[in-house]
Parts: sequence; C-alpha cells; structure tokens
Amino acid sequence: MFGLSGEKLLILGVLAALILGPDRLPEYARKLAQFIKSLRRMADGAQTQLKDELGEGYDDVDWRKLDPRQYDPRRIIRDALKEDAAPTAAALNKPTPLKRIEPGELAPFDSEAT
Repeated sequence: MFGLSGEKLLILGVLAALILGPDRLPEYARKLAQFIKSLRRMADGAQTQLKDELGEGYDDVDWRKLDPRQYDPRRIIRDALKEDAAPTAAALNKPTPLKRIEPGELAPFDSEAT
C-alpha cells in the first residue's frame, strides 16, 4: 500500500496521536472512516454502473487479458512475424531481377516519391 510497511504505519499513527492529541484524534479518525466508506461506495457504484452499461457481456470479459501490465512488445512482434502471410527470410533476401530500359524509353516516374 503506497510503499508503507507496518512499522511506518505505526510510526505515523503515533505521530498523529502526539500531534492531534487525545481530544481531536477520535474526530479525525471518524472523518477518515467516513472518507474511506465514501470511496468504497463510489467504487461499488462505478462497478454497478459498468455492469449495467455492458449488459450480459460483462461476465464474459477476460479482465486479465486487458491488463496493461500484460503488454509485452517482444511477444507482439514475435507473433506478428510468425503469421503465415508474412514472407519468409529466404524470400526477403532473394534479389529481384532488374529490367533494362530500352533506348529511347523513359525511366519510371513516381510522383509520390520524395
């Protein structure tokens, strides 16, 4: 949780008790609890709204597959290179025969070339 260990949370609690004092500490603890409850209500409401908008397909979605932490560009490139439509390395290395221009013939012109 945000890089906080048990010891650090304990130290923060002791510091809060010393700074706020015994009079204001219960009030701030109550406010913190209300804030956490409102955050949970908002998260539950968002989840319910998402379920309503997606309809019946919500349960069929594989959320782990959509996790951006699963993105691996090396795997995507490897899969793209393995496709059957991709030319093989031998076909890419094969030289293409050159066509000679006959005397008086104009060279090919590409208007989109830079």
